[in-house]
Amino acid sequence: MQFDDLGLDRRLLSLIAHRGFEQPTDIQRQAIPVVMAGKDLLASSKTGSGKTLAFLLPAMQRVLRSKPLSRRDPRVLILAPTRELAKQVYGQLRMLTSGTNHKPALVLGGENFNEQAKVFRQSPTFVVATPGRLADHLEQRHLSLSGLEMLILDEADRMLDLGFKAQLDTVNQHADHRLRQTLMFSATLDHQQVTDIAAGMLKSPKRVAVGEIEALHSDIEQHFVLSDHLDHKHALLEQLVKANAHKQVMIFTATRADTERLAERFSQAGYQAIALSGELNQATRSRIMNEFERGFHEVLVTTDVASRGLDLMNVSLVINFDMPKHAEEYIHRVGRTGRAGQQGLAYSLVGPKDWRSFKNIEGFLQQKLDFTKIEGFEGKFKGFKEQKAKKSKPSDSVKHKKKPAKVQKKAPKKRDRSFYTNVPAGDAPLVKKKPKPES
Repeated sequence: MQFDDLGLDRRLLSLIAHRGFEQPTDIQRQAIPVVMAGKDLLASSKTGSGKTLAFLLPAMQRVLRSKPLSRRDPRVLILAPTRELAKQVYGQLRMLTSGTNHKPALVLGGENFNEQAKVFRQSPTFVVATPGRLADHLEQRHLSLSGLEMLILDEADRMLDLGFKAQLDTVNQHADHRLRQTLMFSATLDHQQVTDIAAGMLKSPKRVAVGEIEALHSDIEQHFVLSDHLDHKHALLEQLVKANAHKQVMIFTATRADTERLAERFSQAGYQAIALSGELNQATRSRIMNEFERGFHEVLVTTDVASRGLDLMNVSLVINFDMPKHAEEYIHRVGRTGRAGQQGLAYSLVGPKDWRSFKNIEGFLQQKLDFTKIEGFEGKFKGFKEQKAKKSKPSDSVKHKKKPAKVQKKAPKKRDRSFYTNVPAGDAPLVKKKPKPES
């Protein structure tokens, strides 16, 4: 199937061809016809599958081919869990809206609130936002969603995991009318909160699942390496970056302190390295990601803030210096490489403190994971043996009831056999003397 077969507007087809896209991906091929038919959609697909265009193309199709419900209200609202993902979506949207009269707006937390309010007065056709900040603007009545035609929730599972359910409910209430079409994308449909919120926001949705999130990405060669301690991890990390030919490298750590420390080590070793974490302000994070995407840096050391939504075509090597706390984050981390059919390479360093996370990932992927040895860097740590639960033998009391043990009577306390004058009195009871008869 070609993009021409989907019935898209010729202007969209021209933009797609200009970007070099020839054939739709699986998620695009299945989702776009459903959305263009006006139906609600509940979809899941693995990272790097072309999910963003799967909802942007039919959204543009609707805007180009139909009249608006309102001239002032946004026609399409796209919510994303993080600022980075929202900016990624906004970038692709700007490409599609170029040369048209339809303006997109980007509304993120951490940026000037009053300036954003002015943007709403310009009646943008599209709004890409994080849920917290958009809910704030709704409460201040800076925009109305009465004329909203399409509500798109990107990575709904992540938004719910980050605690945005109340904000999503607020958006739903402000745009609650029968003409609204709702699209919900999630990394997995096996998520109780996603199921619950979909029941309240979607009307008889069509379900599309393309590629299980638990499935290992076929374009990514993945390795797990045992390590003894922090110094051993440092040696393995430097060897892996040195030995594997790469364009750009992403290294994932658990803390901001480690991102800065490792970036400094690679800078001293002659690499163009930079650190990124969620604790940096938005302007700094945007600058770093922009520089890395444009190839100014060879090595990016980051926390999970960069594990989702970033379409980085030149990342050919991903290394987990620390294993992720949540098993599903492993899929998103390694998914930063092997994009758009390119081959990628991912290494994960597993030390004693990472063992539990490794076992959780193994269970999440539902398969036995083998370890790779790096010649000259073998360690002593071999993992922890699982303790087998002891089988409890049936108690004899089931077959033969034991007689209850006899309760031993306590020995009587020895009574004090003396008066206060310490004169012995013995055990004989005191007998009251009878009065003598009068003579």
